Amino acid sequence: MKKYFDILRNCPLFDGIDGDDLSAMLGCLGATVRRYEKKEVIFAEGDSAQYIGIVLSGTVQVVRVDYFGNRTIVTSIAPTELFGETFACAEVKSIPVDVVASEDCEVLLIDCRRIVTSCSNACAFHLQMVYNLMRVVARKNLLFHQKIEITSARTTREKLITYLLLEAKKRGSAQFEIPYDRQELADYLEVERSGLSAEIGKLRREGFLKAERNRFTILGLNENQKPIITR
Repeated sequence: MKKYFDILRNCPLFDGIDGDDLSAMLGCLGATVRRYEKKEVIFAEGDSAQYIGIVLSGTVQVVRVDYFGNRTIVTSIAPTELFGETFACAEVKSIPVDVVASEDCEVLLIDCRRIVTSCSNACAFHLQMVYNLMRVVARKNLLFHQKIEITSARTTREKLITYLLLEAKKRGSAQFEIPYDRQELADYLEVERSGLSAEIGKLRREGFLKAERNRFTILGLNENQKPIITR
């Protein structure tokens, strides 16, 4: 477990907690490490909403599949980030989405009840962890509203531009990589891949962006970092 300590120290769930306490803390929480292969399901829709996951290596995706089989990527989770915490904290009976390994990965699983319920040892870190968990859930709520902002745009073009500009702002750079290939980006934006590819091609020709696989460069910004092309 110690080989993961550098990652866990940067995990928001352990913010403000002495690194020297990590080993005892993880033992108290009954944390376990699991390894998953690419495309393997970590949590399946209908599973008990009991565990919180922390990505240690690789990436995972939260995926929703509707009645007609349409697949939507809700979000991508990178190392040090959590998943499943909202459902576990809400005490819903079952998870309404799938969590899938988008590449080979390692995940730390913690029973949420072990965090929010003080143990018999009255460990001092429990209160800090509860506060950290509340903050993570609040931040995820903000990201959820950002996703709504993106997918509520009327056209594929508007969804794509909104997403790319938000990513550029988040990274503080006009050059950035996204965690999705073309099909995954289409699933995230909730659009058809063919229409997405067509819009990327149009924006290239209009001089708004450069795009190579998952690497984008936004060119169509004025001196105030506002998009020149918004139609």
